[in-house]
Amino acid sequence: MSKLSYGRAMDWLADQAPERLAIVAEKQGQVETRTRRELAFRSNRLARDYAARGVGEGDLVTIALPNGCEFFEAALAAWKLGATPNPISARLPEVEQQAIVETASPALVVGADSGQFGATPVLPIGFEPDASLSDAPLPDRVSKHVRAMTSGGSTGRPKVIIDATQALCDPTIPENRMKADGRTLVPGPLYHAGPFITSWQSLLCGGTIYVHARFDPSECIACIAREGIDWVLFVPTMMQRIWKLPDEEKSVHDLSCLGTVMCSGAPSPGWLKRAWIDWLGPERIWEAYGGSERIGGTLISGQEWLDHPGSVGKPTAGRKVRILDKSGRECGVREIGLVHFLPPGGVGSTYQYRGAEARRTPDGWETLGDLGFLDEDGFLYLTDRETDMIVSGGANVYPAEVEAAIDGFEPVRSSVVIGLPDEDLGQSVHAIVDAPAGFDADDLRSYLEEQLARYKIPRDFEHATEPLRDDAGKVRRSALREARLKK
Repeated sequence: MSKLSYGRAMDWLADQAPERLAIVAEKQGQVETRTRRELAFRSNRLARDYAARGVGEGDLVTIALPNGCEFFEAALAAWKLGATPNPISARLPEVEQQAIVETASPALVVGADSGQFGATPVLPIGFEPDASLSDAPLPDRVSKHVRAMTSGGSTGRPKVIIDATQALCDPTIPENRMKADGRTLVPGPLYHAGPFITSWQSLLCGGTIYVHARFDPSECIACIAREGIDWVLFVPTMMQRIWKLPDEEKSVHDLSCLGTVMCSGAPSPGWLKRAWIDWLGPERIWEAYGGSERIGGTLISGQEWLDHPGSVGKPTAGRKVRILDKSGRECGVREIGLVHFLPPGGVGSTYQYRGAEARRTPDGWETLGDLGFLDEDGFLYLTDRETDMIVSGGANVYPAEVEAAIDGFEPVRSSVVIGLPDEDLGQSVHAIVDAPAGFDADDLRSYLEEQLARYKIPRDFEHATEPLRDDAGKVRRSALREARLKK
């Protein structure tokens, strides 16, 4: 079959099996579902309402909705008009939402109160279009830009990343190791690229997606066993919380149905990756690295990881990678520098920014701001984000490495390591540790002495009782640092 627009692909799937479940989602403690036909028909009616409010081909539609059926209907309605979904967090403070909307300039904001964004048209959460509007198929349109993700709102002016790919797919060909008519678990927030992209990959090849309102480690493994889930995307934080469940809870669930565990969003700590490989087998554990800009990306299987522990894999789909130092010199094997990519279509072929400028070399290579190195076989390893690195006493300390070591300590759920000003060292290493029952700092320090060089061990440990990362594994490191500087 030739490629179809996203809207036409969903309509075609609805024609093939109208009563097959497309979405099973949590909503206020209940379960809400959509069959393929319901999703197609409801999005048709919704698209006609959007069109009457001024949404047209080429426009952005900002979607500030929580995980659920309503989110998917809104995105599909936008595509059916030739518009582009711009998902953002429904939980963002209003000032941050305002900054995104000003940058994105959408034709409509879904999930907002009347007048919230000045003259920009809005629709509230729970909106239902007039029942008199037709739910028949619309004229076929192809969105020029498949999605517009948002980044950077926690550290300054947000940027909108508008994907250059058209919203086209072949609904008979599964992507990303998925199965046709498979079952995918979506435990992460849909305003992040990974959950957004993979949930639609599943839906548009005929799959059923099981969407959780919030990540819960116990419910995740229970759902996998109960519903026969065969594909799931986790971030390392999720994998860690699941792994630290009691052994008797993990062992009671039959996870043999699970064919692929894809990890993305951040590099996996080595101990955690090895634990999951030992638990489920290397053939089921995969890791992907990349950004919404799609300038570059890598993939690694569990077996490849065992041969190259710590790596995030080799570039995929014709992308190229190289490591450059601060002077622009290409680094040697295992020499740490700034990771740069070049997509097969050349510079500027995969995305465009609103609200930011690309970081490119004179010859068009681009970076996402990650530090890393290549090994002798061309496998990429990430050490940290360039902006997160701590220089303490003249030595470079990579927070991700220290956090991975801390997270291996049994009581710890998660940790964040930041640099704080120090008159003697320039910066001191400060760890914020989420451990629900508390922890003994001396015991933790002794444990770390077996894992890290002495200069990498945090000088101070701060106890937290709330999760430090969101359900996408993201952390507002700069906000945590600013809060401590104010004190």
